[in-house]
Amino acid sequence: MAGQVTDEQRLEQLLVGASLLRVSFGPESLRGGAATAGPGQVDYRLARNSVLKEFRRGRLSRLDVCDAHPELLRAARSIGMPAEQACPICEGPSLVHVSYAFGPRLAAGGHCFTTAAELARLTRRAGDVTCYVVEVCPNCAWNHLARTYVAGRRRATSS
Repeated sequence: MAGQVTDEQRLEQLLVGASLLRVSFGPESLRGGAATAGPGQVDYRLARNSVLKEFRRGRLSRLDVCDAHPELLRAARSIGMPAEQACPICEGPSLVHVSYAFGPRLAAGGHCFTTAAELARLTRRAGDVTCYVVEVCPNCAWNHLARTYVAGRRRATSS
């Protein structure tokens, strides 16, 4: 639906607008970078495309690329945010994004979050956290790291 803002877009706007990211340059400064990418965000589209190319050439089997951990599949079914594109393997419409945060004072296995408000609470409690967004297909178990970024309080650096 045109004109509606997704939770993921709100999260990106919050992070960029509130200057929660530490790095002053981003992938959007590179030719071909996504217009919605924020500063300090690492996008893994090239690695994803390479895996898909090898799969389509027959060099990787479906078992090689559809190997999501059961806990990741559970998170995808329960709290995954719908992605705009279809699954590249089974071509089903069920591709979702699952977001995790890792940092000080968080569980060793990370914390799965679904909203910008939840991420803001995590960064208030834990300081800087590294966030990972994984695309997952709950139907065929395809999974790939989509992007990473750092969120949290901005720290002054001494020169």
